[in-house]
Amino acid sequence: MNNEKRAYLELHIAVLLFGFTAILGSLIQLSALAIVWWRVLITTISLLFLVRGGQALRSLPRATIFQFMAIGVLVAFHWLAFYGAIKLANASITLICMATTSFFTALVEPIVMRRKVRRHEVMIGLAVIPGMALIVNSTASSMNVGILMGLSAALMAALFATLNKKLIGKSDEMSITFLELGSAWLFLTLALPLFLSQSEGPLQFFPSRADWVYLIILSLLCTTLAYILALRSLRYLSAFASNLAINLEPVYGIAMAWLILKEHKDLSAGFYWGVLIILAAVFSYPLLRKGSAQKARNESGQGPR
Repeated sequence: MNNEKRAYLELHIAVLLFGFTAILGSLIQLSALAIVWWRVLITTISLLFLVRGGQALRSLPRATIFQFMAIGVLVAFHWLAFYGAIKLANASITLICMATTSFFTALVEPIVMRRKVRRHEVMIGLAVIPGMALIVNSTASSMNVGILMGLSAALMAALFATLNKKLIGKSDEMSITFLELGSAWLFLTLALPLFLSQSEGPLQFFPSRADWVYLIILSLLCTTLAYILALRSLRYLSAFASNLAINLEPVYGIAMAWLILKEHKDLSAGFYWGVLIILAAVFSYPLLRKGSAQKARNESGQGPR
């Protein structure tokens, strides 16, 4: 197997593992807060063995460290909203909400990166709206709060991904991940008394035996291993190929929710029509982006590459 084929295989395994996080979030009998707290703790401990002696961390300016730690707090809120959406709606709805991340990125990236809004990104954003409207209208009103939380998780994912893109050259990816997840755990730990005081009832925080198994799979396989596989695949694949594969995450996740959680029994045909519209918009994004970049090169006289 050559390097490119192996990279494709590793990336698809990573995307499959990313999609499985929603299934595990539904299976774990803990609150969203407890799931995120244990996930970032176990993952951060595993990363201690992968960050090479902390040399990159020691060479970072203090201001840069604080920037990455602030992004880590945003990651914590993203995961709280993500697992909160699963508990309030279900895994399938949460995953399709996460498919709108490309739309939110189209809004956020021009502001953060200080560039012009691109026409094809606006078109994709507009295409997502009727899909979400179909999903909202075809699900029980009791799930609306979960949908809002899922969309909030997608917005925060777009924001922290864009901020990471802006700062990524300042350190290696493994050290950045360690800083961000470590600060996410620290923030949640410090804020834990406040979260617990706002809880309406008793909060189960310590995992059961089954929850421990799911949490270890979630942290070590679906986070640490998936991240390493995705990162390693980028050495041999183009950004276009990577984005196209990553867009399969909701597809894999919804398929697993159908098979494992039997969620299709609670979802109507309108939901799946909405899913098709959103996925069509998501998959058209890399194609339109590639076409737009090619057109810009031709207009500048550079021609195809």
